Amino acid sequence: MTGPRGVLSTLLIRAALPLLAAGLLLGGCAKPSSPPPPAGGPSHAADNAAARPGPPAAQRAHPGEIPALGTRTRALVPDGTDQALVVTGRATYSSDSTATMYERDPVRGWMAVAGPWKARNALKGWTDEHWAGDKRSPIGVFGLTDAGGRLPNPGTKLPYHQSEEFLATGRGFRGETLAGSFDYVIAINYNRASGLSPLDEQRPMGWDRGGGVWIHVDHDGPTQACVSLGPDHMRELLRRLDPAKRPVIVMGDGESLAR
Repeated sequence: MTGPRGVLSTLLIRAALPLLAAGLLLGGCAKPSSPPPPAGGPSHAADNAAARPGPPAAQRAHPGEIPALGTRTRALVPDGTDQALVVTGRATYSSDSTATMYERDPVRGWMAVAGPWKARNALKGWTDEHWAGDKRSPIGVFGLTDAGGRLPNPGTKLPYHQSEEFLATGRGFRGETLAGSFDYVIAINYNRASGLSPLDEQRPMGWDRGGGVWIHVDHDGPTQACVSLGPDHMRELLRRLDPAKRPVIVMGDGESLAR
């Protein structure tokens, strides 16, 4: 899914709210009913660069490494990152996936601390070159720096923006209601400026490359581009994420992540 208008000011957001519900399903979790002018500014390479995995890894992961990640994918996890949510898609064109939370122990290396949880991704699966409206989730390693939702902060240490602007209405691809999908969201730092509300719609790579890609509450169906988790798992994830550990999401189909 792609969501609401760029947060140029509180007044503009409030004025745009009636248009939000009509535009939610047009391209991704946070796309408005009509695109704003492309946002300028430099590209945030560490947050926005999608992984472009290379050839399959010849060797298996060593003890203390995140299993099922190949050499190229592991190399994309930034130095100093000690938390990683790994979302592994069932297949390239599947919307079913699993999510496991890992933390890096200074002695034992990466250890699973939560999950695996059932998760969903975009209707048409995965891509390493995401474009607005393609109904595919971007493959890569992206920062997790900002959260928010319609409901109060459940205990996350991430900056949290509570607002009625996190509004999801209408029906999903399987006819399911979207109500409550944005009760909690975590912005995935694909084509966005970190350190801002998930509602912000700056697009450093341009509007045509999509954006507003979030982790949000599952609505029992595929997403536009986001990753979704059940509400209990969403709350647990929010409570675990710690900005001091520079958390990231590693996401893609299993074959791509194994490269």
